[in-house]
Amino acid sequence: MAKYFDVHPENPQQRSIAQIADAVRSEALIAYPTDSCYALGCRLGSRDGMDRIRSVRRLDDRHHFTLMCRDFAQLGQFVQVDNDVFRAIKAATPGSYTFILPATREVPRKLWHPKKKTVGVRIPDHVVAQALLAELGEPLLSSTLLLPDEEEPMTQGWEIKDRLDHALDAVVDCGECGTEPTTVVDFSGGEVEIVRRGAGDPSRFE
Repeated sequence: MAKYFDVHPENPQQRSIAQIADAVRSEALIAYPTDSCYALGCRLGSRDGMDRIRSVRRLDDRHHFTLMCRDFAQLGQFVQVDNDVFRAIKAATPGSYTFILPATREVPRKLWHPKKKTVGVRIPDHVVAQALLAELGEPLLSSTLLLPDEEEPMTQGWEIKDRLDHALDAVVDCGECGTEPTTVVDFSGGEVEIVRRGAGDPSRFE
């Protein structure tokens, strides 16, 4: 049964945030809100968490997870960023973008794209997600909470609790969330490629 956390959207209760972070450190799988839509999240090195996310979403081993980072300093530990890319990403973060970049050795190899050695990273513009990342002190390994055979993600924490109570350890609710996933921008190939158009305005990268 998933523990339900009703968190204030503008002033998240520190006690709740600390409990959620402790759960993640103890291998919990959580559903939490972001500036695009709800996400599934687990500890960065958790193989069990990855397997459970794949099970919930019915994904294969080729699925690429995202590292949800607190800020640019943390993001820079996990991906290689040159000066031009730095400026482009800095101007767009925090925001509803996922950036694909070459991974550093800080990223577990099982998260690398098998051929490109890349990983997806992002910095959310969301008070509760930011509070959780600050308390956790490391990125959350994440994937959009989009169930198989459904076109849009769920927007309400209580609905996620009701439907996925058996599959999750915690649900973080702070009110209605969006339905549009992030815009995905690939910087790994030399030229900028917009892989997916979503909540973030793609025109700044065109």
